[in-house]
Amino acid sequence: MTVNEAFLADRVDTLFDTNFDQRDGRVVPTTADVALKNGAVKIDATFLYADLAGSAKLSDSCAWTTTAKVIRAFLDCATRLIVKHGGHIRSFDGDRVMGVFMGDSKNSSASICGREIHWAVRKVIHPKAHERFKSIRDNGIEIRHGVGIDTGEVRAVRSGIRDNNDLIWIGKAASFSAKLSDVRDVGNHTYVSSRVYNKLSEVAKFAEDGKNMWSSATFEFANKTETVYKSNHWKKP
Repeated sequence: MTVNEAFLADRVDTLFDTNFDQRDGRVVPTTADVALKNGAVKIDATFLYADLAGSAKLSDSCAWTTTAKVIRAFLDCATRLIVKHGGHIRSFDGDRVMGVFMGDSKNSSASICGREIHWAVRKVIHPKAHERFKSIRDNGIEIRHGVGIDTGEVRAVRSGIRDNNDLIWIGKAASFSAKLSDVRDVGNHTYVSSRVYNKLSEVAKFAEDGKNMWSSATFEFANKTETVYKSNHWKKP
């Protein structure tokens, strides 16, 4: 295959001229469910991004094997908890994983999952990493993370070329949840949009003593101020 200016210009024109064949989805689509040429699947879903914090410091201060083990532990725990709560894994990006939830309880399920990931990081991964790896202890590394959750209408389309492609997710819920997972606020590791918060069940919103586990904050996104809700309450799985 010759890839030059003329070829790339022709491909861009072809893609820009695409008329998408969109259908409504009742389940979270996989790559095979969406046609590479012009497929699009519209779903109403809740997106959860779990992102390990401080990976750069971890890799700078520790052997690569230590860094790999910590990232693998985080992704393993987060993935298992997402699946436990009915989420579908659709993307890994370095030290980050994305889960997609559908159904009537998708918002509560995702928020509870986020709080259980918080527990896993603080009560299992962090103490075990400090116990096992001298480089983590000596450099005062704290294993931290962020979880961002948003809900809404999203389109899944397929991008790339034959044998080298994947789904991309078009819609605010996917991009906003990813941004929320990047927030670093000591103690608060689970962030949900107001759209998620307003649909939480009582068990997902209130502690056993009746107190609200979430507090409001503001967040700038796409030149707009968003009201979001953050929680420092973890939950044991």
